[in-house]
Amino acid sequence: MSTLQQQIEEARSTALGALQQVQDSTALDEWNREWLGKKGRLTALFRGVGALPTEERAGAGQAINVAKVALETAFEDARQGISAGETEQRLRAEAVDITQPGRPTHAGRLHIITQTTRDVLRAFRDMGFQVYEGPDIELDYYNFELLNIPPEHPARSMQDTFYIDDRLLGIRPAGASMDDLPPVVLRTHTSPNQIRMMRKIAPPVRLIVPGKCYRSEATDATHEAYFSQIEGLAVGKHITLADLKGTLAAFARALFGSDRKVRFRCDYFPYVEPGVDLSIDCMICGGVGCRSCKYTGWLEIMGAGMIHPQVLINGGVDPDEYSGFAFGMGPERISMLRYGIDDIRLFYSNDLRFLQQF
Repeated sequence: MSTLQQQIEEARSTALGALQQVQDSTALDEWNREWLGKKGRLTALFRGVGALPTEERAGAGQAINVAKVALETAFEDARQGISAGETEQRLRAEAVDITQPGRPTHAGRLHIITQTTRDVLRAFRDMGFQVYEGPDIELDYYNFELLNIPPEHPARSMQDTFYIDDRLLGIRPAGASMDDLPPVVLRTHTSPNQIRMMRKIAPPVRLIVPGKCYRSEATDATHEAYFSQIEGLAVGKHITLADLKGTLAAFARALFGSDRKVRFRCDYFPYVEPGVDLSIDCMICGGVGCRSCKYTGWLEIMGAGMIHPQVLINGGVDPDEYSGFAFGMGPERISMLRYGIDDIRLFYSNDLRFLQQF
């Protein structure tokens, strides 16, 4: 056996011994480069074959090929074994113990306005009112005219309205002009449901109507273009202003506490006569006077009044036989008073630091 053949046999033996010590893929790759790579030790021995005498070259070349096949076979076996071992370790590390309790879930919460709306509806349902809803997109006819607010009425200037091109709704006949159909609006209040419900349900009736409203006005700490409102009405025989006062006083105490004082003052709303506003004594200062109540001792929470006879007629109700009262409030304002919030924009700013407090 030539000296080169002896070196090849020794290299094969050394390589196989080193391979037995390999424990992971990184070390296996290093072993492969050291022995079988282009610059590996076995490849270097192969280059020495050309320097041998002619009669020794065949035997040396055959020895290198045998050694190379042996190392490649051993490498492949080691690779499969290490891969299987690493896979088993990874699966063991990633295994889930199904007997352990699951990760806790973080349930969502109702928005503060939704919470307040539900509290208001619950208070009136306890007094026998039924909950109804109406459309957000409304005819000017229902939103204004049938509520005693004709086009020339000054109250129109109190509510900056979003008007909708009825072509977007697909209700304008081909060739018709804007003058051929009544204007369509995003409702500025939930009051149109007074007419809709009176036309659908014969008296006696007690309804509470929550919903979204829209007004084209600048946003500031006390005004939003998008807000909520809750409208209520009761129609029946012999309903008086005393019934209105008793109902709203009971509501105020149910929502703000049984020790609340209430105050009614004359106010103006086109669809009621007489009109009143309801205030409660300031919960912060106890009625003494502070910044929250503007040093009056009172916090206004809603407007109300006896339904105007003409509005009853527009709703298909005979004012000589029936009377009724109506009221409206904003859940945003109710929430601001209940929780001492001084900026209406916080409700819809999606700031979790604020919302998670409720």
